[in-house]
Amino acid sequence: CPYVRKHYGAGNMQDQQREAAAQGVIWLSVISSAPGEQGHVSPAEADQLTQSRKAAPHAVLLDPAGQIGRAYGAKTTPHMYIINPAGQLVYMGGIDSITTADPADIPKAEQYVRVALQEQAAGKPISTPVTRPYGCSVKY
Repeated sequence: CPYVRKHYGAGNMQDQQREAAAQGVIWLSVISSAPGEQGHVSPAEADQLTQSRKAAPHAVLLDPAGQIGRAYGAKTTPHMYIINPAGQLVYMGGIDSITTADPADIPKAEQYVRVALQEQAAGKPISTPVTRPYGCSVKY
């Protein structure tokens, strides 16, 4: 998906994963693509993708039946969620505000996830708890 490549290719996703880890946040990447659909990967392929991207999630969860994705209403890749330590969903939506596949747009965008994680770490309410996600559709 070009939208996923935008963030991984530019290092934006990895930077946010590392920043989150430094704040004590557990970052889970969920792959909800069904077998035979675009985006579906085996466990070995998921490991290889994570390594080749130099990604830093705590874990990659394979969800080929789409149970996790559907439970959270995931529509796009990426579709971002933040769950606070009390188990409450406090953010859902896009990673940022510019809905293109162009990595050059990342520095100009409002960084929804980064800001929400900073607000959460500071004990503040999330100022923008819901935004419109963008990307390729999840292939359930």
